[in-house]
Amino acid sequence: MLSPNALHLAQSLVRMNTVSQNSNLELIHFIRDELARLGVSSRLTHNADKSKANLFATLGENKAAGIILSGHTDTVPWDGQEWSVPPLGALVKDGPEPRLYGRGSADMKGFIGVALAHAQAFVNSTAPFAVHLALSYDEEVGCFGVRELIADLRQAGIKPLACIVGEPTGMVPAIAHKGVYRYQCCVRGKEAHSSLTPNSVNAIEMAARLIGKLRDMAEGFERNEPRYQGFDVPFSTASVGQFQGGIADNVVPRDAWFRYEFRDLPTADAQRMQNEVLQQARSLEVAMKAVAPEAGFRFETICEIPSFLAGAQDPITRLAQLLSGQSATTQVAFGTEAGIFEQSGIRTVVCGPGSIAQAHQPDEYVSLSQLAQCEVFMQRLAAMQSLGDLA
Repeated sequence: MLSPNALHLAQSLVRMNTVSQNSNLELIHFIRDELARLGVSSRLTHNADKSKANLFATLGENKAAGIILSGHTDTVPWDGQEWSVPPLGALVKDGPEPRLYGRGSADMKGFIGVALAHAQAFVNSTAPFAVHLALSYDEEVGCFGVRELIADLRQAGIKPLACIVGEPTGMVPAIAHKGVYRYQCCVRGKEAHSSLTPNSVNAIEMAARLIGKLRDMAEGFERNEPRYQGFDVPFSTASVGQFQGGIADNVVPRDAWFRYEFRDLPTADAQRMQNEVLQQARSLEVAMKAVAPEAGFRFETICEIPSFLAGAQDPITRLAQLLSGQSATTQVAFGTEAGIFEQSGIRTVVCGPGSIAQAHQPDEYVSLSQLAQCEVFMQRLAAMQSLGDLA
C-alpha cells in the first residue's frame, strides 16, 4: 500500500503548474527546501534567464558515487482538452483501481514524489554508495535542461555509476527507445504577380518538393529498413507536422516554412537522414538561385533527442529488474533523457510508475498501485548493501 507521505508529495507536485512555457522554480525550490530539512544541499543549474532550474542532490554525502534517480519537472499543457477533473487538482478517486489524477501525475511527478518521500531513507542507508536525485527542466520541448545538468556534473567531477530514468513504463525496465529529431525549414523564394510566374520562385512549391523527399524517405524506411521488433512501429519514421506559406491567391509566395521530424531506430543514423534532406535542398537551390540569388533554404534545429539502447544483461538493467521484481524488459515508443545520459557515459535504464497511454491525455492519471510498486522499488534500493557489477 502506498504511504501517505509519498501520496502527499506526489499530490503537492501535481498541484504546481510547471507546463514547459512556465517557470519550474516553485517545484524546484519546494524540493530543495524539503531536502535541506534533511541536511542535504542541492546543486541548481539555471537556464539563460534564470526562470527555470535543474536540481541535483546527493543523498549520502561522503559515500561513493552511486545511482541517479532522474525525472523531468515540466509537463505538457492541457489547453483545448476536455477534463472531467481539475488538471492541477491532484484528486484521488477510489474504485477498483484508485488513481491520482492531474497533469504530470504519470509523466512524471508520481515518480519524483515517491523518490522524494524516500530521501530520508537514502540519507540514513548503510549502503556504501550514494543515491542522487536529478531533476531537469524543458524535457518535453527538447531535453534541454538535462544537458546543462550533465555538463555541470562533469565540470564538478561528479561521476555517478548509473541512472534510472523514472518515465512511465509500468515499472518494467525499458532498454530501448527511438530518437526524436525535429527541424524547421524556412524557404525564401521571389514573389511576383501570379500571371508572371516565370519571373518568380514559388516558395511553397519548393517547400513541397522537399516535403516530397521526406515522404519518399518515410516510405523507404517502411519498405527497406531492417525491423527492430518490440516497437509499435518497428522502423524509423519521417513526418511533417506544420506548414505555412503565401499571402494571397494571386501572389507567388516569397516565403514558406515547415517543421518535420525523424524518429529513428536505435540502430539507424538520424544525422544521415538529415544530411539527405540537406543534399536535396542544395540541389533544388541551383535553379532557384538562377532566378533569384537570394532564394534558398534555411534550416533550424528544434530538438535532437538521441535514441536509447541498453542491453538486457547490462548491470543497471539487472539492478532495475531486481528492484522492480520484474524478470522482463520492454521498449518504449516515446523519447526520454536516457540516451543523453547514456551518451555522457552513464549506464542507464528507464523504469517508472504508470503508463504513457495516460500521459499527455485529458484526465491523466497514475494508479496508486503503480506508485506503491515504485515505493517498494525505492525501499529495496535504500536497503541494498552492494551494487554488484556496477561498482
